Amino acid sequence: MSAALTPLASEEFQAPGLGIFDWPPLVQGQAWFNKPALLALIGSLLVIVLVYASFSRPKLVPRGMQNLGEMAYEFVREQVARPNLGKDSDRWMPLLFTMFFFVWIMNLFGSVIFIQFPVMSRIGYPAVLSLGVWVLVMYLGVKHQGPVKFFTNVMFPPGLPKWIYVLVAPIELISTFFLRHITHAVRLFATMMAGHLIIALFSEVGWHFLFVQLTPLGAPLGVLGVLMTILLTAFELFIQALQAYVFALLTAMFINDALHPAH
Repeated sequence: MSAALTPLASEEFQAPGLGIFDWPPLVQGQAWFNKPALLALIGSLLVIVLVYASFSRPKLVPRGMQNLGEMAYEFVREQVARPNLGKDSDRWMPLLFTMFFFVWIMNLFGSVIFIQFPVMSRIGYPAVLSLGVWVLVMYLGVKHQGPVKFFTNVMFPPGLPKWIYVLVAPIELISTFFLRHITHAVRLFATMMAGHLIIALFSEVGWHFLFVQLTPLGAPLGVLGVLMTILLTAFELFIQALQAYVFALLTAMFINDALHPAH
């Protein structure tokens, strides 16, 4: 009886789990070099190539890649840098511009056919970027405000009753120096992970009920899975760009807080 049930059991629908985020090494003996690591390397090279193609030989009247590059640069400058950094925006544009497009490309890999994996859905990659921002912010804060003033300016914002600082000081200390940098990484990671998992679920529904276990009752469910996969992929393209924008925006805000204490 168990043998007779084996084919039927093999056709049962199984939702994709967290295993879809685990990748074996591409090179034997090099556990770190897996598909996400390869995609991160490709994404880094893409950013370098695209920036070089756009700005290596600038012309008075931009055309082709230079035109696209200048439009992208202007977007980051006007929407990310200047609203948060003001007169300091041009100084930090190389970092913000590179960060925005690196994160965007890493996210876009989740919607590229035959690749279909957003690198930022692995916590290590946004964590490293966020850690780099944290180190930069700590350095800038100590340099521009002094090691003591940097902490006191955060912990004791002006204009509040003195008694409330007992509550505000530890909250501001933990939030500003730790929590916001942790959420800086977790926000990007969790959004990309959840989006990839949901799209994988609906695509598996479409594949299973249309090609593995096609029945009159399952076929509509399979069609629904395909339609939802298409719709969610389109929505995910927007989310991928939005998360890159938010990550760069928060980076600009953190840098500004380190350069200019709140008054």
